[in-house]
Amino acid sequence: MAWLRARPVVAGLIGASVIAFSAILVRLAGVSPETAAVFRCAYALPVLGLFALRERRSFGPRPREGRWLGFVAGAFFAADLIFWHHAIQDVGAGLATVLGNLQVVLVAFIAWAVLSERPSNRMFVAVPSALLGAVMISGLLEQDAFGSDPGRGTVYGLLTTVAYSGFLLILRQTNVDVKRPAGPLLDATASAAVVALIAGSAFGAVDLVPEWPAHGWLVLMSLSSQVVGWLLISVSLPRLPAAVTSLLLLIQPVVAVVLAAVLLGEAPSLLQIGGVGIILAVVVLATARRPAAGLPPAPAAG
Repeated sequence: MAWLRARPVVAGLIGASVIAFSAILVRLAGVSPETAAVFRCAYALPVLGLFALRERRSFGPRPREGRWLGFVAGAFFAADLIFWHHAIQDVGAGLATVLGNLQVVLVAFIAWAVLSERPSNRMFVAVPSALLGAVMISGLLEQDAFGSDPGRGTVYGLLTTVAYSGFLLILRQTNVDVKRPAGPLLDATASAAVVALIAGSAFGAVDLVPEWPAHGWLVLMSLSSQVVGWLLISVSLPRLPAAVTSLLLLIQPVVAVVLAAVLLGEAPSLLQIGGVGIILAVVVLATARRPAAGLPPAPAAG
């Protein structure tokens, strides 16, 4: 972990690659969006708790100030997961992941307003271009779009973007002690599990006893995405500018589209693929920086 702490870009890339499998695992589990959200977080708590306990023994207890932000981040994360899982049902694992990662554009503007991290001027061109890509994915421009309800799935995907943006920015602010990524992630994951359970129960959408092999896929998703993937991303979040971190996370939708095609047989239309290309292109263009611009020096390992 010390090696990765000194290389936040590598940690972010590996973490994003790991969480790219989560949409596939949601489809394979075949449970409701709310059920998947609850168990993804709940199964991760014991493992994250052990990591957090180890951090506490090594560095002492975390300050109480700011811990409540972790619980707020968890509420955003629960909304992100529920909206995204609904999008997966309506428009497929690959396209839903692309739509959910429009956060890279929104995060840059929120970071400008809240954190004074001004985005490049190209970001103002990226917004309408990204929205065009979303319309192409939604199926509004054709009759043979992929997905059971691509229009509704696109709406859920855009809602995912809003919730995901809030989660990323708040989690980034809670990681003030870069040596202890597990503690804030534990707070957020516990909060997300509770919020998802309450929200799902309110609509009668949570199945607390899913059958096998659904449990197996949910355990795998929890340990891979929620524990390994997000611990690595949490390592990179406080060490990089918000827009750069969001760019690194762009590898998730790219890998997810490929995996969905290979493993699930998802075949988006040419227009939808064009929308994917537009979104990925404008996100790269909008967040591209010179190699050394805005990047803080790597912290010492320890």
